[in-house]
Amino acid sequence: MKFHYPRKLARNRIITESNQLWEADIKYGYIEGEERFFFILSLIDVYDRSIIDYHIGLHCTGHDAGQLVQRALFKRQQFERETKPVIRTDNGPQFISLAFQKACETFHIEHERIPPRTPNMNAHIESFHRLLEYECLRRFAFHSYADAYHEVAEYMDFYNNRRIHSSILDLAPNEFYQRNQTEELTIKEVRV
Repeated sequence: MKFHYPRKLARNRIITESNQLWEADIKYGYIEGEERFFFILSLIDVYDRSIIDYHIGLHCTGHDAGQLVQRALFKRQQFERETKPVIRTDNGPQFISLAFQKACETFHIEHERIPPRTPNMNAHIESFHRLLEYECLRRFAFHSYADAYHEVAEYMDFYNNRRIHSSILDLAPNEFYQRNQTEELTIKEVRV
């Protein structure tokens, strides 16, 4: 029996704080020394621009995507919240899988998908993956999966902790997120 995942289309939103809308997507990298591809699944908070968590692997399934969301909910202490972040994705096989749907139901989070050929509706994660491509993946000829894993992990740390963003008061994402928990930092609302 073929299962049909109910399609909840992404809608326009105004985001005014962290943990309202998270976007997820997959980026491919290439390991020259092993002549194979690897996957990077990233989850970004559209308000504070943090990569909350990510998955790097030689495969990327709906189960991997569900585990990523679970880790992100733990990191952001969202499990006890009545209102949890909405997860926005494209229509990739990982995101339309039964495993990912079950994870979203288990964690009581809303999952919305963008219409085909509308990457602008997932603009924050697309923008991050463009940076990842130019500032990391194209800079290295990976000899092994271990090399690729190391360089991507280093880049994620750099992006979250040292790379400043003009949209969040010229702070790094993690610094903005942490400071915004204890003081009121005002930035422009995010329209998606």
